[in-house]
This record gives sequence, structure tokens and C-alpha cells, in this order.
Amino acid sequence: MQEPLVIGWREWVSLPQLGLAAIKAKIDTGARSSSLHVAALEAFERDGRTWLRFAVAPRRRSARSVECEAPALERRRVTDSSGNSAERWFIRSTIALGSNRFDAEINLSDRGGMLFPMLLGRTALRGRFRVDPDLSWACGRRRRPGMAA
Repeated sequence: MQEPLVIGWREWVSLPQLGLAAIKAKIDTGARSSSLHVAALEAFERDGRTWLRFAVAPRRRSARSVECEAPALERRRVTDSSGNSAERWFIRSTIALGSNRFDAEINLSDRGGMLFPMLLGRTALRGRFRVDPDLSWACGRRRRPGMAA
């Protein structure tokens, strides 16, 4: 069995099925589920299934967003760290973090007031990673185009 990859409290991840090459994620072992900040969330029917259409701004304060579509898993009640409870849509998507690629459930919510557009919770982390809270960007910093290596 392979040793879990050591990651920091914040990392760059990608969601290739959604067309998101790089998005900042807070690693949160206290949160059960993973969460993605979305805007303009719309449910629609396709081939007898519920699908979701939404926009994701991979960078904070960015005017540019990526339009995404994914089949809906279901709606579930989620309680945030302040004790507020709300129904949220869930999808399943591939997440790439470091050398690991895995499928995980992600709830779609308004995280506009948060520093990170994505939160990676313990269900997605379990058995794959060890979190060292002293580390940041342990899997590498994303470089802007034109930056030297």
C-alpha cells in the first residue's frame, strides 16, 4: 500500500471534468464534505436526469468565470461551521491534487465571502493524504504565465 501524500493546509487543485485547470483550495479536516463556490446555479433536465449549470470564478475577485455543467447527485442538508443549515446540490467530479486523481462528491454553494473558492473536506481526503498544517502549497505553487520557474 502506498503512503499517503503529505499536503499543506492550502493547495492548488484542478477539476478537469469541469474545465478548471487550477483553483485554490483550503484543506479542511473539520469539514465532512467538499465545497465549491458557484454563481448562477441552475437545474435543468437532460436525458431524464437532473443536471446543473453554474459559473465558477477560479480566482478571487476575478471577473472571468468558467461555465460548467455536471449531472446532479442529489440535494442534501449541510451545516456550516457557524451552525447554519441549508440544502445544497451535490455533484461528483474528478479532483487532481499533486500526483493524485480521484473522484469526490462536491457541494455547490456561495462561498463568495471566503478566501478560497474551494474547500476540500475529510471525506475526499480520507486514506489519500496526510495534512501538515505547517505547510502551504506542498504540491507546488501555480505559476502565472510568463513567470520564471
